[in-house]
Amino acid sequence: MSISQIIIMIFIGLFTGIVTGLTGASGVMVVVPCLTILSDFSIHEAIGTSLMINIITAAAISYVYYKHGNIELKAGIWIAVGSILGSQVGSFFAAGIKSMGLGIAFAIFMIVMGILIWWKGINSQAIAEQTRGIFKLQTSKQKIFASLGLGLFVGIMTGIFGAGGGGMILIILIFVLNFPLHLAIGTSAFLMTITACSGTIGYGLQGNVRVIPALIIGLSSVVSGITGARFANRVNEQILGKVVGVIFILLGIIMTILNLK
Repeated sequence: MSISQIIIMIFIGLFTGIVTGLTGASGVMVVVPCLTILSDFSIHEAIGTSLMINIITAAAISYVYYKHGNIELKAGIWIAVGSILGSQVGSFFAAGIKSMGLGIAFAIFMIVMGILIWWKGINSQAIAEQTRGIFKLQTSKQKIFASLGLGLFVGIMTGIFGAGGGGMILIILIFVLNFPLHLAIGTSAFLMTITACSGTIGYGLQGNVRVIPALIIGLSSVVSGITGARFANRVNEQILGKVVGVIFILLGIIMTILNLK
């Protein structure tokens, strides 16, 4: 591995950490296109390696959010269980869909999600009141079943698109389970640690995980990820909502351009 390749991987890691720390979204969306374009990684190696990076980054970021009291472990566990089951269903359907179509569909989803997050950052209190009127989850049993069902949906979508579980979980936690933005981002990062472990094992068994690049990018992403997480935990929710929304919109636009090439 040359010095220039190491430098490129460090920069990929720094950018990935910032995005994950601020948004709680999966670093797969950043790492995969960067590795396939800037390095000699195949798409399978890029995905497998990015999942290992997700373990390192998400675990560190989750710890920061946990210290600030911004992880809901109970809801997170049930969503994780549902998503693991749903991902198997989603992967079955994904086999019959062209990769370019999946990429563009997910890019559009990212743009829409970014607009919604940006909008919530401006109208946080009003939207919270509106969603409470639609989704009345008062008992613990209702929350468990809702978390399982939503986790199943997230798993199916993640299995189809191959990435983005963190972003979809973030939206569900905010708009369905009425989580405050900081708590939603922390819980989303925590769930990524669990799901990334499962994915890494699967790709690793097929020889599609490059450990050394994953460690370089992962450790770099931890540095910027912790910084981003600390910033996100201190900043006003309206400002954070705007920052998160803009990042998601930009990622969606970049993914659209890459998939149209």
